[in-house]
Amino acid sequence: MLELQSITPLWGETPRADQFNGLTITEVPNQALASLALRKGREDEGRKAVEAMLGFALPDVGRHTAAGSYAASWFAQDQWLISAETSEHELMPFQLVDAVAGLASVTEQSDGWCRFDLEGMCRGVFERLSGVNLTAMEDGSATRALLEHLSCVVICFETARHYSVLGPRSYARSLHHALVTAARSAL
Repeated sequence: MLELQSITPLWGETPRADQFNGLTITEVPNQALASLALRKGREDEGRKAVEAMLGFALPDVGRHTAAGSYAASWFAQDQWLISAETSEHELMPFQLVDAVAGLASVTEQSDGWCRFDLEGMCRGVFERLSGVNLTAMEDGSATRALLEHLSCVVICFETARHYSVLGPRSYARSLHHALVTAARSAL
């Protein structure tokens, strides 16, 4: 029988963590992800079904909400990215499909994205990579932005101290290289 070993977006067996003077960049590979788009004319019903499963209200424009095992980031009008720890909710995308049957469109995204958490002195890194205004991002905000040349999602957990960057998994090495290079330059 085959013994398969999962790998992280950076092709490692364990998540990578890079330490700098006052900053840590950590690869976060264990996320079940799903995109959710409410169906036209069924928005209220779909929203109620999703919120019943998640246990919290879907976030407004430019916001990120997390409670218990789940999190949601606003993506576009009536669209969100839903996430959960894989160890607890590996089948979350499929459970979400069942919860919103006919009320929303759900696509499994777990292997489509990579995530890096930045904790510490983040400002200089983002100043070198993007036009994201960190001082305007408050706790629980989320925005889409270009970092280097990559379309990413930036989520603020603690203003000026803790952020997540989600980018296309196929560009994980390029995104990681850009973050590390900017960190070396800034710190």
